[in-house]
Amino acid sequence: MADKKKKPVSGDLAVNRRAWHDYSVLEKIECGIALTGTEVKVLRAGAASLAGAYGAVLGGELYVVQMHVPVYEFGNRFNHAPLRNRKLLVHRKEVAELKMKTEAKGLTLIPLRVYLKKGRIKLELGVCRGKALHDKRDALKKKAVDRDLDRWNRSS
Repeated sequence: MADKKKKPVSGDLAVNRRAWHDYSVLEKIECGIALTGTEVKVLRAGAASLAGAYGAVLGGELYVVQMHVPVYEFGNRFNHAPLRNRKLLVHRKEVAELKMKTEAKGLTLIPLRVYLKKGRIKLELGVCRGKALHDKRDALKKKAVDRDLDRWNRSS
């Protein structure tokens, strides 16, 4: 019997599609993330969820809060907690800058996606401002118009 070769995992491991609908993304920041071994295995399997997650500066350090990484099914008693706060690895100056933006300007830190880069798991954090209902409707209308124009251009 021939052995199946594993495909190298690349691309996005988890995406927060809802963030683009609910928020205007003003800036993106790439962060490293401190994980345990079982969390890495679950993330590489693509089982994590960023729904409802947000970034917070706690005690002078940046964390992602409410990011759901399910328990590793083949783990043992040292398995990780699914909703624990995970430390983000950024420079001290960036932490101070993000803290200032979130406190003074009323912005929010929202994780946009988790992905692999050169074998390391990275998290893309967005500095976001919440959209009002009419902004969301305008965005949906614009998307529909763009889709119709694209269809028309392809058919011509």
